[in-house]
Amino acid sequence: MLTKNTDNPLVRLENLSKVFSVHSSRGLGTTDITAVKNVSFDIKKGETFGLVGESGCGKSTLSKIALRLLNATSGTAYYEGKDLYKMKYRELVNIRRQMQVIFQDPYDSLNPRLSVEELVAEPLIVHRYGNRARRRERIEELFHQVGLPPQLMTRYPHQLSGGQRQRVCIARSLTVSPSFIVCDEAVSALDVSIQAQILNLLLDLKRRFKLTYLFISHDLSVVKFVSDRIGVMYFGRLVELADTETLFSRVLHPYTHALLSAVPDPDPDTQKRRVLLGGSVPSLFNPPSGCVFHNRCPFTEPICSEEEPPFIDMGNSHFAACHFAGKLNLKIDF
Repeated sequence: MLTKNTDNPLVRLENLSKVFSVHSSRGLGTTDITAVKNVSFDIKKGETFGLVGESGCGKSTLSKIALRLLNATSGTAYYEGKDLYKMKYRELVNIRRQMQVIFQDPYDSLNPRLSVEELVAEPLIVHRYGNRARRRERIEELFHQVGLPPQLMTRYPHQLSGGQRQRVCIARSLTVSPSFIVCDEAVSALDVSIQAQILNLLLDLKRRFKLTYLFISHDLSVVKFVSDRIGVMYFGRLVELADTETLFSRVLHPYTHALLSAVPDPDPDTQKRRVLLGGSVPSLFNPPSGCVFHNRCPFTEPICSEEEPPFIDMGNSHFAACHFAGKLNLKIDF
């Protein structure tokens, strides 16, 4: 079911799915694996939509098919009401000025053979922004905005710290004045103190330039800090979606409940009750029938292994994909 907002959304994903064909190394043909299945949600202008889940649950793949960096197997994505999957190449290049990405590892996403100035200039050159002098002026302006001294422009990525490299990546994402930025695990490779600096920078840039974020992370405490709404993914499916305050006060899905219990508490005297999941993460090559979470869920019933639960609104735009959503005793006592 599509989770529509009453306002016109900036981004709308409609039943997006991605299936990869994997070739067997033993010459046994190909096997189809579903990385993302029927994911739908909207992102309003000016909001930060957090997407959280375990590593390998399909968060990054979803962001790539949402931007059409990968082609979806089915479904579509809209940006300002325009269907990205019906666009010609030139039209897609033009609209991508408005959509940028900050990747997880700043070192891997920066070409080590180029200086920092050349790296930040690349998007400006691709989109034919001014002459060389104007581009340099723009780069100096961006460095000031992300908190980097202009002396670093002549350096190379290996000469920078992790936090400085991520600031360079943020500057690159801002070069052509986008409206929408995907932050794909943008702080997970950084030390905790540097994470806080980068998160505060992202929030400041959001306010200053009226940006919209899709913020992907496996860390619920980070997502809570920056997000207006949060979607929870498991095994390629969206299992719960709500505004941040609601999600942290009234959990409807057992997987979200387990994730919340794993968030560390800074108070060493606090005794937390950890929810431990049994079973193991299902195999992509042999997905379970019915609810994909049923082999790890402490509340499973026969229907869970027989029927896949629909993703429905349980009230106040709080969506969940669970046969017993709202009927389970999922206490928030941690």
